[in-house]
Amino acid sequence: MAARGGGDGVGVGAGAGRALPPHSPSGPVLQTVEMHTGGEPLRIIPRLEAAERAAAAGGLSLLSLRREVAAAQDHVRRALVHEPRGHAGMYGAVVVRAGAAAEGAHLAALFLHGAGYSAMCGHAVMALGRFALDYGLVPEPSRPETAVRLRCPCGPVTAFVPWDGRGSGNPVRFHSVPAFAAATDLAIDVPGHGKVVVDIGYGGTFYAFLSAEQLGLDVCSSKTRDLVRAASAVTEAVKKQFKLHHPESEDLAFLYGTILTDGKDAFSEEPTTNICVFADEQVDRSPTGSGVTARIALQYHKGLIQLNQTRTFRSSTTGSLFTGKAVKATKFGDYNAVVVEVSGEAFYTGTATFTVEEEDPLKYGFMFK
Repeated sequence: MAARGGGDGVGVGAGAGRALPPHSPSGPVLQTVEMHTGGEPLRIIPRLEAAERAAAAGGLSLLSLRREVAAAQDHVRRALVHEPRGHAGMYGAVVVRAGAAAEGAHLAALFLHGAGYSAMCGHAVMALGRFALDYGLVPEPSRPETAVRLRCPCGPVTAFVPWDGRGSGNPVRFHSVPAFAAATDLAIDVPGHGKVVVDIGYGGTFYAFLSAEQLGLDVCSSKTRDLVRAASAVTEAVKKQFKLHHPESEDLAFLYGTILTDGKDAFSEEPTTNICVFADEQVDRSPTGSGVTARIALQYHKGLIQLNQTRTFRSSTTGSLFTGKAVKATKFGDYNAVVVEVSGEAFYTGTATFTVEEEDPLKYGFMFK
């Protein structure tokens, strides 16, 4: 499965007489596996030859490969994530198996969204765990559960996937990179909303957290467009007023988005609801795996939960559920950190073959708001 030149069409019908759909001889044929986790889509590119060549020939780390793909292959992201093939909420992953990028792992992944490339994606990790087993990327799966080693731009992550000898199942859980509280009770001036107090947590990428109530909203009942606008205003304000630091790479020191919550941070058996607005006002349909990781790290840092206390997180957009718990205390640079386990359900929705016609003025997609 690859992004290939135009000679590899898909035959449709014995009497068709030619490969369909039509495409330019020089245009790529992009084959994907379609999945979702908690409602959040994942369009998997099982093989992107240009990325594999760069990884194998250049000895590139995954972070370096991320920069290379963004510079030289961004048309693939735009073609598959943007309209008309994608939509404003589309998310993708490029599977990489070559070179230093995937060293020590069953696969590496580059994460794609409407505005660019992420460092971590929990919903994608859960889906890719199932994909790795079902598509033979793990040589000898074990029953009843197989550990799938993934390398993400933020670092190594392990997914634990049910396996019955024939196929993968649910729920899938993963252990995160070390997660930590970057800042707590940080006063931020948000235009249109005044002073608010936010926490900033890291779960493979950085998020700002605050209750929607601080913005005069209810995460469960307010209109999504109002939540999105408010969360985006918080993101922009935090970017201007607080400098992030990552212990290993400044490439990872960026604020991915803002997560608005119902304010229920203390441990409870009842679910707590949130909405994640990331990148360029993109809305996660799931409870957000890396967001759950960061929120658990914050709650542990504040003494609101203990190790191995499981919390349930609900998406305000779809009602889907993830669970999360801190399973191990550790250090990450100067930060006191935790390894977090997140669990959810990932499902296949199909496969697709996408083509490009060179004369199409919108061949590499478009976005509008």
